[in-house]
Formats: sequence, structure tokens, C-alpha cells
Amino acid sequence: MRVPIIAGNWKMHKTIPEALALVEQLKALTAAAREVEIVVCPPFTALYPVSDALKDSPISLGAQDVYWEPQGAFTGEVSPAMLTDAGCRYVIIGHSERRQLFGETDETVNKKIKAALQAGLVPIMCVGETLDEREVGETELVIARQIDGGLAGLTAAQVAGMVIAYEPVWAIGTGRTASADDANSVCDYIRRRIANMFGMENAQKLRIQYGGSVKPDNIAELMAQSEIDGALVGGASLDAVSFSKIVKFK
Repeated sequence: MRVPIIAGNWKMHKTIPEALALVEQLKALTAAAREVEIVVCPPFTALYPVSDALKDSPISLGAQDVYWEPQGAFTGEVSPAMLTDAGCRYVIIGHSERRQLFGETDETVNKKIKAALQAGLVPIMCVGETLDEREVGETELVIARQIDGGLAGLTAAQVAGMVIAYEPVWAIGTGRTASADDANSVCDYIRRRIANMFGMENAQKLRIQYGGSVKPDNIAELMAQSEIDGALVGGASLDAVSFSKIVKFK
């Protein structure tokens, strides 16, 4: 039985005081949540203080990106060891905004995943198609390329312990959401491709999230689908009440 995982990607929002205020609200509002794993992913500047605030809490900490080298002359980058030192358990890798705005490729995603795993972090690897790609029927082709490139050289056990987030690019921050059936169909395709690459047993262990304008009013329908194991939440994770309602989707 896969434990659902709801992760909040705060993106470039929240100063340290704002981040601390948000997690204090979240701790109170989600204290009764059961049978679900909760993750928050603040900006780098807030990671350590948020980690300290989450002690003795069931909420896990994640980062929004990582670099693949352990140290060196890489101005502005953050290493896997720095993330674990700050208290992170998870790290988002390959988000569409990183791919589109900052030149992330399947190759760099793969390097980051390997480095994260080496450091003991759990990668949340993002995949998803643009609207143009969807409209010409290339969704599965794009997803296949991203999965094959991102997971190249990994062991079956490593993949089974990861999280993959299906985030159609056209649904991120737009208010548009893939229908529950469409989202489940792509998540099913992801699991079948993982099964072909790493075996059905490992594919069944892998948790697959949906992301893209997830809100309190659509989470229940999404989570009712057979292949959706959670959500990667953007804007709605910046509000404690909204995010707590998503966490308590049952």
C-alpha cells in the first residue's frame, strides 16, 4: 500500500518570518492528519529555520532544487550535503520552471537525481508536457523521454524509493487542471513505463503525484484515482488553510 504524499512547493515566496508563521499554522491545522505524508519545500533561505520549527512534527522538509557536485566553485548553487545539513529529506528536481526558465535538461536532471540519492535525499522528479505537445498528441513521447533520461543509470531499488510528479506544464499556475481521468491516464502510463524498465514490483512501490493548479475543491477527485498517490501543490500551499484542506483530502 503506497502512502499518499502531499508536497507544497513554495517557489520564490516567503521570507523567513513568513515561512515560520506558515509552518506554525500548518502544524496546528494538520496535527490530526493520518495516513498521509506531508512535505513543505520553502526557498533555500528558509530551509534551516523551517527545519528547526518542524522538529517533533510529522511534516517533512524538502528543497526546490540541488546541484550535482558535492562542493566547488559553483557560485549560487547548493549541494546535496548542504540540503541534508539544513534538515531536508526531499528535493524537487526537474520542475518545468527549472527546465523552461533555467535550461534544465534530462541530462542535468539525471545528474541531480544521482547526487541527491548519493546524499540520502529522496528526489521528487517532475515530468510533464507543454500545451503544444499535448495538442499534437506527444504527451507520452515527452514523458517517455523525460523518464528515460532522468532515470538513466539508476537501480530498480533507487527508483522504487523515489517520487515522480506529473505536472502538465499548461496547468501550472494557470488555474487549468487536467481532468482526473486524464491525469490518472498519464500517471498510469508513467507506472507502466517504470514497470517495463525496472519491473512491476518496483513500479508498484513508486509514488506518483499530480501537480498543476491543485486546490481543495479538486483534490478529492484526483486522489480517488487508482494511479495518483499524492499532489505537488504550488499556489495553494502558500495558504495554511488551503493546504491543510488538501492534506485532509479524505
